[in-house]
Amino acid sequence: MRVGGAHAPIPASMTRSPALRELPPSYTPPARAAAPQILAGSLRAPLWLRAYFQGLLFSLGFGIQRHCGKVLFLGLLAFGALALGLRVAIIETNLEQLWVEVGSRVSQELHYTKEKLGEEAAYTSQMLIQTSRQEGENILTPEALGLHLQAALTASKVQVSLYGKSWDLNKICYKSGVPLIENGMIERMIEKLFPCVILTPLDCFWEGAKLQGGSAYLPGRPDIQWTNLDPEQLLEELGPFASLEGFRELLDKAQVGQAYVGRPCLHPDDLHCPPSAPNHHSRQVPNVADELSGGCHGFSHKFMHWQEELLLGGTARNPQGQLLRAEALQTTFLLMSPRQLYEHFRGDYQTHDIGWSEEQAGTVLQAWQRRFVQLAQEALPENASQQIHAFSSTTLDDILHAFSEVSAARLVGGYLLMLAYACVTMLRWDCAQSQGAVGLAGVLLVALAVASGLGLCALLGITFNAATTQVLPFLALGIGVDHIFLLAHAFTEALPGTRLQDRMGECLQRTGTSVALASINNMAAFLMAALVPIPALRAFSLQAAIVVGCTFVAVMLVFPAILSLDLRRRHCQRLDVLCCFSSPCSARVIQILPQELGDRTVPVGIAHLTATVQAFTHCEASSQHVVTILPSQAHLVPPPSDPLGSELFSPGGSTRDLLGQEEQPRQKAACRSLPCARWNLTHFARFQFAPLLLQSQAKAIVLVLFGTLLGLSLYGATLVQDGLALTDVVPRGTKEHDFLSAQLRYFSLYEVALVTQGGFDYAHSQRALFDLHQRFSSLKAVLPPPATQAPRTWLHYYRNWLQGIQAAFDQDWASGRITRHSYRNGSEDGALAYKLLIQTGDSQGPLDFGQLTTRKLVDREGLIPPELFYVGLTVWVSSDPLGLAASQANFYPPPPEWLHDKYDTTGENLRIPPAQPLEFAQFPFLLRGLQKTADFMEAIEGARAACAEAGQAGVHAYPSGSPFLFWEQYLGLRRCFLLAVCILLVCTFLICALLLLNPWTAALIVLVLAMMTVELFGIMGFLGIKLSAIPVVILVASVGIGIEFTVHVALGFLTTQGSRNLRAAHALEHTFAPVTDGAISTLLGLLMLAGSNFDFIVRYFFVVLTVLTLLGLLHGLVLLPVLLSILGPPPEVIQMYKESPEVLSPSAPEGGGLRWGASPSLPQSFARVTTSMTVAIHPPPLPGAYIHPASDEPPWSPAATSSGNLTSRGPGPATG
Repeated sequence: MRVGGAHAPIPASMTRSPALRELPPSYTPPARAAAPQILAGSLRAPLWLRAYFQGLLFSLGFGIQRHCGKVLFLGLLAFGALALGLRVAIIETNLEQLWVEVGSRVSQELHYTKEKLGEEAAYTSQMLIQTSRQEGENILTPEALGLHLQAALTASKVQVSLYGKSWDLNKICYKSGVPLIENGMIERMIEKLFPCVILTPLDCFWEGAKLQGGSAYLPGRPDIQWTNLDPEQLLEELGPFASLEGFRELLDKAQVGQAYVGRPCLHPDDLHCPPSAPNHHSRQVPNVADELSGGCHGFSHKFMHWQEELLLGGTARNPQGQLLRAEALQTTFLLMSPRQLYEHFRGDYQTHDIGWSEEQAGTVLQAWQRRFVQLAQEALPENASQQIHAFSSTTLDDILHAFSEVSAARLVGGYLLMLAYACVTMLRWDCAQSQGAVGLAGVLLVALAVASGLGLCALLGITFNAATTQVLPFLALGIGVDHIFLLAHAFTEALPGTRLQDRMGECLQRTGTSVALASINNMAAFLMAALVPIPALRAFSLQAAIVVGCTFVAVMLVFPAILSLDLRRRHCQRLDVLCCFSSPCSARVIQILPQELGDRTVPVGIAHLTATVQAFTHCEASSQHVVTILPSQAHLVPPPSDPLGSELFSPGGSTRDLLGQEEQPRQKAACRSLPCARWNLTHFARFQFAPLLLQSQAKAIVLVLFGTLLGLSLYGATLVQDGLALTDVVPRGTKEHDFLSAQLRYFSLYEVALVTQGGFDYAHSQRALFDLHQRFSSLKAVLPPPATQAPRTWLHYYRNWLQGIQAAFDQDWASGRITRHSYRNGSEDGALAYKLLIQTGDSQGPLDFGQLTTRKLVDREGLIPPELFYVGLTVWVSSDPLGLAASQANFYPPPPEWLHDKYDTTGENLRIPPAQPLEFAQFPFLLRGLQKTADFMEAIEGARAACAEAGQAGVHAYPSGSPFLFWEQYLGLRRCFLLAVCILLVCTFLICALLLLNPWTAALIVLVLAMMTVELFGIMGFLGIKLSAIPVVILVASVGIGIEFTVHVALGFLTTQGSRNLRAAHALEHTFAPVTDGAISTLLGLLMLAGSNFDFIVRYFFVVLTVLTLLGLLHGLVLLPVLLSILGPPPEVIQMYKESPEVLSPSAPEGGGLRWGASPSLPQSFARVTTSMTVAIHPPPLPGAYIHPASDEPPWSPAATSSGNLTSRGPGPATG
């Protein structure tokens, strides 16, 4: 490149104070460029410490650039190896493992339950809900029940074939209290006939028997099924052939009667309607509302009462309480658990050849449930007036699995969108300044860092969940790319005079502090969010912290190597992205050396001097090289119009290109800037945004607007409700969502249990147990039993059974059928009472016949004698299986088996083994009317208070059930949230104060972050987003994410000289572009969440995180600069020289010298450009600061410039 013309001297006007007063926020001082006399006295130590830290960063960058290839290879190798850990990742879908608070009392109680009873529940529920397609239509009609029968019958006939066997409902359903009969033939028949537990409104009618699939065969009779079985008649016929007195008494106690054949037929015209049906002869259709009022019964009237609330939803009654209408019907099929199914068929001839295992049992149940839901939903035609909603426990598991699956399409789409944005944003018309390939490589590096962080989490044993797979990859990508933009932006704005080999060190020296500060705060925020004691969110928070740490390492170590390699490409003048090709217009860097400064001297302490001169550039027709000529009579052009006045036109500004003029028509090529190439975010921030924002009126408006936003947010915070319903998680518009919505509306019932533990004497605490049951039953949410039915608890059933056999004994004793020496002529119950009455509970003398008439099995206060309690428990469990099953007692340790034989003559049958002291028992309850989280919390608090009162009486008890597992967290959620946010804000203040070494600035940052958190919380209230553990994690993490938008501006303000307004403007000019790019990259990363099938992901992650990003952008680029311009700390470096009038005013042009103004005549073949010249002054370094290697040229001094030239370094070598 040829530079023509004489080097013109720079006039004294070029040293005017406004052009020299300020240093850019990206300055290297105080480590290198600040003279000791310009340090504010109290800031010597902070500047010294920061200089030392920046020196370390410079050394790091210098070393990475020197060995960039090795660093890149080793970094990619290490991150790739960690990413392989994803192969061992475990996705957790168990609700209890995901949502039960770690270390809470609920967790301890759940552990106690599993320790005593095992992992599996007693049964699993499969439900059908029928509603009318027309809102509010009455469903209590024979036609509607006929459609319900059609759907339920279709579902009950489901069969699946697995392992070479056919599995139907009768094989896998839960059967309550199957009795043990000594007669083998009768026992096998009962096993085949014993009905499944199906809670259905059809049980009020004979049609309920059609759902029972069992059958038995007896010679000379048609197949016995529940549709034609009359138990009383069958026992009459079998009486002569077998002794069935005990079985008859069992059925009488259970009040089985005629079972289903004695109930009215829903459709009396049915040919199979039994003659014993009440309306068989009249053919009158029953009144459905009257029949269903009060509920229905299974085959046992005493032990199988299905309450009305379990069967009907949306009911309405007249003032007299008579049922008039209902809007929903529900049928529930109970299946065995996998453990029960495995135990039931273990050793059976049907499974001996398939290697029967518990896993196979679970597979059978899951296959049957999926088929059940499918057929039930298809049971009714689409034009039917009713609709069926089906659901099973497997359906919920399938939803959680789908919720946890990684969407490859969205993941790839999100990363491709980010790649495109990074590439387009960093492309430039000038190939030497373009960084499109750097953008692509940076996004791919962040993606690899995210994968390696998740792989490390998998290797550490942290389980994955839906939040990990659905949200974290996009959130981490957006956060990580922020730093990529910041480093790339800073790398292009290298300080003039920086040697090529020092570029990376200088970049890290300027930006490393803010990147480290933002990453450390992000990690601290997510680690603090791990205080939320929900396993799923704790795992998400830990994984996010680890991923942010891996991204930080990649950005600070590997990405600088990529920038260094790209610097070599730019130095070799090769195309961006297509780096194998040379640039077609390889512009060379111009170095223009001023002849002299005259007698002017540069004030001590000024690190850089930039002068703007005018040169002329054109393209030679004979080649593709650019020729730049400085005419012998050059003219300095004035600085461009600056909205902030000359004060902001400082060496910190970027070099501006001027529009080129038209070349002559004979020119074949023209190298000139396009108008659109001049505009960028930095230009906008300098010339439009900062001048407007920092006006006094604008500041007042900003403070008023943000104050209003804060006030509205405080009001919105009062609107935030607690809760997270399952309907919020399941995708809207699906059949599963329709079922859950109908269930929540019509059948908001929850099965719970009151568990009594060990550690106290049950026999002597019966009164306290009865009182505990009474207190629990009186809770508002507890569904009371019908007035005609005794409470369904084991203690009531046990006591009532003892009173029943005591009454039988009294009758037998009074009639003489039982005497002191014989009970064989008495009834079965009388004989049982005889054996219990003679028990003493003493191992030395276990029997005392004198007690037959002196004691009772139940005293006048309704209590069982303590010495008989555990002996009687053994007899009751063995003799009343239906009552035991109905009580759902789940005793542990289970009482021993004992068979009663009234005709035993050996006397051994008189010795009854007592049960072991109980360590676990439970009372079942139903909770109703739980719609809102406040309802759940009220019920939980009432249950806990009842248990606490019982504890004062010596009874150790706790409530158990899904409301306590998943809703008790809300009792302390807000306290946990406030604690985590407060601790995090304090930690953020300490971290910022430590790294910025300025508590004043740290306090302003924390103030803005606190405002962001409050405003985000208030906006959640206006958007109707409920507070649960997931929003709490995002709210806590917002403190760390918000630091991305604030710390760069604050650091730029802190390290600049001048007035507060000017320093705020400088900070905006240098941080507006990277902060905005980072915000857009975060939004692009979150954009893929908007396409999720789960409305929950959209509302609770995409919406909340998008609002957080926008709030961060507004607070970081609008509110914080205004606050800094008003309340910001003083500058760390101040000017100590005095300006003279001669310096402040431009001098008149001297002969042969440069003068302000445009050249009177310019050759039309040249274009005007602006070139910066930098004078570098190197003051003595601070103690401990990094010593810059000696330059090839001697440092500039005023004396040297009087006769020598000033050299400005550029990206490329200079040519003469």
